[in-house]
Amino acid sequence: MGKRRMPRVYLIRHGETEWSLNGRHTGTTDIPLTANGERIVKEMGPRIMGPGRLIDPSHVRHVIISPRQRAQRTADLIFGSNPPPKCYFQTDPDVAEWDYGKYEGKLTKDIRKEKPDWSIWDDGCPPGDTPGETPQQMSDRVDRVIAKVREIHAKAEKDAPTPEEIDNSDVMIFSHGHFSRVFIARWCNLPLQAGYHFAADAGGLAVLGYQHMTLKEPSLLGLNWYTEESLAQH
Repeated sequence: MGKRRMPRVYLIRHGETEWSLNGRHTGTTDIPLTANGERIVKEMGPRIMGPGRLIDPSHVRHVIISPRQRAQRTADLIFGSNPPPKCYFQTDPDVAEWDYGKYEGKLTKDIRKEKPDWSIWDDGCPPGDTPGETPQQMSDRVDRVIAKVREIHAKAEKDAPTPEEIDNSDVMIFSHGHFSRVFIARWCNLPLQAGYHFAADAGGLAVLGYQHMTLKEPSLLGLNWYTEESLAQH
């Protein structure tokens, strides 16, 4: 058997919604995909899933989905009628979007009318009657998810009959914009604030894994693939 690559994480942000189009902070509000969002995600599925494609379903062992309908529907459309055959599906509130509290549904420009220097990366969302998450709370939550994923990957390496036969044990996560950006930063052992520098467009795909065939080098392998713009070029 030839050498196989290390396990991966495929991090997919949900498709387009009305609020993602206009930039409103969408955390706990449970809104659907737009018709265009559904179309783009549905077209994306067969491009990325299948033998010889970017995501080989036979290597996927865990699918973790946010409880919000926009993420659930994105997963349904990506898989179609052919979910990975050896896979555990889980809906997990730990992969939900940042809880924006009283900033839910607001635009950044409107929040800054009240707090001119506000940044979610530094300030998070305020306490009060409708408290949101602080940066530390968000970082801790994402770290819990990463710990679960790394445990899956470490077990696959431990159980491999030879170093060349690591079961890929790929994980797919269907989540949200700020969650994805924080996940990328923390996966690479960077502070949460580094997420500011990573893009996570609606329907975008990030690929994370390891370099040099060791779990000690977690890395970002690809960012923001298969958005509407990239699909239009194929």
